[in-house]
Amino acid sequence: MSTRSRAIVILLVLLAVVSAACGSSKKKTTTATTAAAPKLAAGTTMAAIQAKGKLTVGTKFDQPGFGLKNPTTGQVEGFDVEIAKLVAVGIFGGTAQNAASKINFVEAVSKNREPFIQNGTVDVVVATYTINDTRKQVVDFAGPYFVAKQDIMVKKDDNSIKSVTDLNGKKVCTVKGSTSEKNVRAKAPTADVVLFDTYSQCAEALTDGRVVAETTDNTILAGLVQSSNGAFKLVNAPFSDEPYGIGLKKGDQPFRDFLNNRLQAIEKSGQWDTAFRDTLGKLGLPTPQPPAIDRYYTSSAPAAGSTTTTSTASSTTSKP
Repeated sequence: MSTRSRAIVILLVLLAVVSAACGSSKKKTTTATTAAAPKLAAGTTMAAIQAKGKLTVGTKFDQPGFGLKNPTTGQVEGFDVEIAKLVAVGIFGGTAQNAASKINFVEAVSKNREPFIQNGTVDVVVATYTINDTRKQVVDFAGPYFVAKQDIMVKKDDNSIKSVTDLNGKKVCTVKGSTSEKNVRAKAPTADVVLFDTYSQCAEALTDGRVVAETTDNTILAGLVQSSNGAFKLVNAPFSDEPYGIGLKKGDQPFRDFLNNRLQAIEKSGQWDTAFRDTLGKLGLPTPQPPAIDRYYTSSAPAAGSTTTTSTASSTTSKP
């Protein structure tokens, strides 16, 4: 090869390297823009959370499919956890994966969800938290982001319980502070209702025979059935609707509007479907349509730019 040809080849190689470097630089700039934190209105709860760099979320630690603390990694996993991560993206930017580092997950069992919200222990509760009128007297809700149905779990060889009325005269377990208790008492008034703090404790009572059934939302029970290694089964006789919402401090309309808008964006983008398939879908549950968001208002004057709706989900009395 001549000296001239060699020089041309070297020049072409250098041009290719420079071009690749420029392309890489542009790609990094795009990524940085995508990850930028959104500008939030000063004085709002979401702006305050963004400023402190942490979103504190109350969730369950013992419910497969929704919120379960992995004993190996120490991380909380499930559909509620994924929803919380996607909400965090709306505050901090980035992806669900890196937004997760900005979330402080706090265990919230059914009986302490309202106190945790009221006293500021958490910013929000995402914990199989059914929206109902009683709870709306002390906290507010965004959503619903999911609708479950209350059902019954029994031992795999028990064929005596086929519906909620079959629980009359029998020992059945649910948790303290849940509306599952109210539902089962209403539907099976002579049932002997045993109460614990968590659904995993109810599952233990079912295992050792202290109770003959456990009742709560079918999705929660599906997780317990899967983790029982064939010891339990779902009766598949639902008797109530359970609309899950994000709990927040009562009267914080700007934050509730933000959360509702964020949930709507999550559903529209397809991220809701992905979160479901990656969590509850692994329990064998088919991916449903996400529910319509109920933008209820606590006063006669709706928030600017919003429309009022009345939803049966907002007045459903039930659950975890």
